[in-house]
Amino acid sequence: MKPTENAGLPVHLQRFFAERLIAQMDASPHTVASYRDTFRLLLAYACEQTARRPTDLLVTDLDAELVSGFLSDIEAQRKNSVRTRNLRRAAIRSFFRFIALHEPARLLQCQQVLAIPAKREDKRRIDFLEPQESAALLAAPDRSTPIGRRDHTLLLVALQTGLRVSELIGLRLRDVVLVPASRAHVHCRGKGRKERTTPLRSDSVQALSQWLVERAGAPDDPLFVSNRRGRFSRDGIERIVHKYARMASRTCASMENKRIRPHTLRHTAAMELLRSGVGCTVIALWLGHESVETTQVYLHADLEIKKQAMDRTRPADIPAGVYQPKDELLAFLEAL
Repeated sequence: MKPTENAGLPVHLQRFFAERLIAQMDASPHTVASYRDTFRLLLAYACEQTARRPTDLLVTDLDAELVSGFLSDIEAQRKNSVRTRNLRRAAIRSFFRFIALHEPARLLQCQQVLAIPAKREDKRRIDFLEPQESAALLAAPDRSTPIGRRDHTLLLVALQTGLRVSELIGLRLRDVVLVPASRAHVHCRGKGRKERTTPLRSDSVQALSQWLVERAGAPDDPLFVSNRRGRFSRDGIERIVHKYARMASRTCASMENKRIRPHTLRHTAAMELLRSGVGCTVIALWLGHESVETTQVYLHADLEIKKQAMDRTRPADIPAGVYQPKDELLAFLEAL
């Protein structure tokens, strides 16, 4: 049913989710869940500000002042990051673009809400694992047990392919192709419903070959399953990475102060490709980035690459390498 100009907010919101997001845009379950959570929070805030129930709210109640107050509130009260704030703003903007299209009488209100700017976000330093840290992480699972073999294979695939958590969770048995070995790959459906194929190294091929025999199952079954034999959740993958990172830090001290999450493994795969001389365009294709500009961040993260560039541009009479002060100078500085 098409909402009328005087229809309440519930009619517009239900149509936005059912028709716009799900039927027309074919949004992923993750996107729908993110938008749902945004509006649950927004409605709770609006009810508090207007003293109305959610079913009694009107579109006019969600004016620019209320939306701005909501975005400030989730930062101040819920301690949401700037990134999360901007994601909530994006969901609200999508709704008001829908309203502007179907309710021209609300165009001024929509323009005011859409004019709320995104907040500038400080760029975090990318966390990635050095080769010895990756080795320590892969050595942590006990491969004498089925769970240990599953976790080792999962970590190895994540480190080598750079798949996102959602892509790892979505892998099916049919998505792994190991024959012929020279063309072994995994096929995944990534962000924005873009499909891509990622080649596999020999160590990943060997681990997956053994795991597929042990895993068994139908072609459409998940490649990796939880202890309850169901599909992994994002939290489940997070717990596995955190568990083995903590174990690996006992033998690799440099991991103790690192913030290691599933996305850290994706960054590690990108950095390994970059250090091997692979160009940013290929890395962007490998990771499924929308733009090569997204991949440029890895160039800024690697100090070693910058040192190599410095050595290539040094004057002929300056020796290569990092400057090392004389002992007398160190003594002078320490005495200050």
